Amino acid sequence: MKFFWMISFFLLQDTGAFLMKNAKVKLCLQASPASGNVLLEECNPESDLQDWSWRGDSLMNQGTRSCLSVEGANSLQTRPCGSTGYTSWDCSHSLLSPLGSSQGYLVASRKGIALSNVRGLKAQWQDAEDRSVCEEKAEQEVYFLAALTSTQGYEHTTGTQQVLGMDQEELEELLWFFRQEDSSSWNYSILALSSMAMTLGLVLLTINISRNRQRKLLTYQAAVQTALQAELEAKQALMPVQQENSPAQLKKQEPVPQDQRSGDVVVQWKDGTVTSLYTERPEDAI
Repeated sequence: MKFFWMISFFLLQDTGAFLMKNAKVKLCLQASPASGNVLLEECNPESDLQDWSWRGDSLMNQGTRSCLSVEGANSLQTRPCGSTGYTSWDCSHSLLSPLGSSQGYLVASRKGIALSNVRGLKAQWQDAEDRSVCEEKAEQEVYFLAALTSTQGYEHTTGTQQVLGMDQEELEELLWFFRQEDSSSWNYSILALSSMAMTLGLVLLTINISRNRQRKLLTYQAAVQTALQAELEAKQALMPVQQENSPAQLKKQEPVPQDQRSGDVVVQWKDGTVTSLYTERPEDAI
């Protein structure tokens, strides 16, 4: 059963990421992976360095996987979550203040961020939809409670909550495990599955292209065969007509005058009569 809830925490560990936008200056809190400094930049929902999430009372940056902490009297940086001296935050009415401290509230200005006792818009932090970051914390707690709550609910014993047979120490250990768990194995698994899906897609595409080419080739060959067959039939249909109109047949049908002699010039008229162009006169008539 404990392993089941560990899986539930693993699936929910990256939920609830949000931007931290100041209500006054309209700039977002951004972590620096190199120096650990915290800056105010133009809001960019695509940047992991501007994505924050609640981990209990800590604010963790999704890009650096480190938590927002107070360094010195009035300086803020990110440092590994759970390390010595990291800061827990109290959130109320969009105001953030170090838990158990009287240093003031997290305030933004054009110069940067600091701790101050100001309670105006400069100290109010919202997400991209202008909701309070405190609402984000409440929703995050609901996610974790839903993962830990069984059908029987919570059992209260001696002032300590026991969830599914786990005491408070085991529960804190479980929360700490998923707070520090590296998601590299999960990312590598997704990458491997994506590669396999891409390879399968390429194989199917190659098979489809090959079959389309074969189908087009068969269609072309059938069309050529049909054209040749039609041409052959047309030639066979014309052969009797050509034989009837051949020169040999015409020569046989052509009438030859009985009285035609060698050297005579004769003319065959349209009506079929044949006459001599030059009639030979007897010498006596001349």
